[in-house]
Amino acid sequence: MTEDLEFEGIKESVSIIPLGGLGEFGLNIMVYETENDLIVIDTGFMLPSSDMPGVDLIFPDIHYLVERQEKIRGILLTHGHEDHIGALAYVLRQLDVPVYGTQLTLAIATGRLREYGVLGKAQLNTIAPGDTVELGDFTAEFIHVTHSIPDSVAIALRTPVGVIVHTGDFKFDMTPVDGKLSDVQTLARLGSEGVQLLVSDSTNAERLGQTPSERSIYGAIDNIFQKTEQKLFLCTFSSSLHRIQQFIELANIHRRLVAVAGRSLINNVRTASELGYLDLNPDYLIDARDASQFRPHEVMVLTTGSQGEPRSALALMALDNHPFLKVEPGDTVVMSARIIPGNEKAIGNVVNHLLRRGAKIYHERNADVHVSGHGASEDLKLMLNLLQPKFFMPMHGEYQNLMRHAELAESVGIPSENIKVAEDGELIHLTPETCEVFGREGRSGRVLVDGKPELELEDIVLRDRIQLSEDGILIPVIILHSDTSHSTVNDQQNGVVADETSVTVTGSTESQEPTTDNASKTGLNPGQIEIISRGFVYMDKSEELIEEAKEITRRVISNLSDEQKHETEIVQDEIRGALRRFFSKQMQRTPLIFPVVMRV
Repeated sequence: MTEDLEFEGIKESVSIIPLGGLGEFGLNIMVYETENDLIVIDTGFMLPSSDMPGVDLIFPDIHYLVERQEKIRGILLTHGHEDHIGALAYVLRQLDVPVYGTQLTLAIATGRLREYGVLGKAQLNTIAPGDTVELGDFTAEFIHVTHSIPDSVAIALRTPVGVIVHTGDFKFDMTPVDGKLSDVQTLARLGSEGVQLLVSDSTNAERLGQTPSERSIYGAIDNIFQKTEQKLFLCTFSSSLHRIQQFIELANIHRRLVAVAGRSLINNVRTASELGYLDLNPDYLIDARDASQFRPHEVMVLTTGSQGEPRSALALMALDNHPFLKVEPGDTVVMSARIIPGNEKAIGNVVNHLLRRGAKIYHERNADVHVSGHGASEDLKLMLNLLQPKFFMPMHGEYQNLMRHAELAESVGIPSENIKVAEDGELIHLTPETCEVFGREGRSGRVLVDGKPELELEDIVLRDRIQLSEDGILIPVIILHSDTSHSTVNDQQNGVVADETSVTVTGSTESQEPTTDNASKTGLNPGQIEIISRGFVYMDKSEELIEEAKEITRRVISNLSDEQKHETEIVQDEIRGALRRFFSKQMQRTPLIFPVVMRV
């Protein structure tokens, strides 16, 4: 749908376009747009799944924003988790727009902005819960909510069609670690004034009841401290600062020194401590390089790697590859984080290696060492009842989470026709009376990154990597000889017969009968053919198959005209196509085939 059609005949309207975060976990980025102005809420990334070899990060495709950058009035951040701010540097490399976030959120984002070289151009504006900001047709009000990281906010947007509330990530924690409750009063006030649309977190929509307080794990972790007689490794997300605060408190109580491992964790602990979000006595903090100098029962190590990331500190320790930290028999490892769907195998590998090191392992499936930062069904219903929106749209989560949240909304009295389940790239058109969902039309997508953000991977590269991992690669190397009739006569006179159809397979040469075809006396003719296989077949046990493949290759070349033989791409395409058909028929497998053509 074009921009003209989006606003045709309707001056009082808002378009909502999710560029990520609806139908998946992570990649959260939402666009709110009027005829004149546009704002963006959150710019998150997503980690790749195991079927994306060589991909480091996934960013949202922001072509929609680049094409409308003159309308963008600001990027608003709800909190400091990477799935909400991790793509900010990538976005600001392409857009010169102001950014609004709380003190801690911007402080965490600053490190990534500096790393990617965009901190100098970033327009960072610090806000606090309760503040309002005028952004063209939008007025944004920031509302404190509890989550697993301090300084989290929901955002109420006053628009030409009424109030839109975007919750961000939240739960209703009655005993938060920092003592700051969700601002229920402001939420209730907005509900009494009238909310046109609620856009709300669906991550835990399928979980019954209410999500326990962050403080609920304190007793279980305390018990582990008491039982552990050697080193204690506590692993969590680097931005789970409420969790980290509890670990530090318990380390002080049990008289253990605190060592921090993992770059992102070190940066976040330093930043949060400097800003007063973490109470960390520097006398209890030691350099992780010095941990081995203390007795095992005197040390607690905070580390990253709860999702089995291969280059994380915990994964390196599990393989005994960490430069200065070792997990030894009798040590205890606590993995205090949710097992994100898709990461089970990677996490399992790390756990297996830690067990081989002789460690005792605790995780969410065998101990109460993790609690979610997202509201379960009763939290979500409470938010719905407080705000009493006219229209409702679930966000954040896979499609099943969105659908379950829609059912919860209907259960508290929102008419089913006023509940809109959308996915990435779809257009949600909101007016004072209606809320409708339209098709995607290419508004969203994903950018796959290999290493640095500027190293974007095309889809075809990823497909090739997947095919390589499944079917391997085959490289036919073909040498085309020019017309050698004169030299052949001379050779015959000297008692030497030239063999123009000899075929070499991985170094071995097999002679064929000299051809008498007239075509062999002119133009380019097939000489040596070498076939190299990697990850496809074992050459020594596939001689017949390779013999047939080389014969097909020779036949393809012989059937080409002299003009075609002089066009390298034509020769390669013909060989590739013939061999693909052959291997697909013979083996039901199709390796990547890269013919190499040389002329002599």
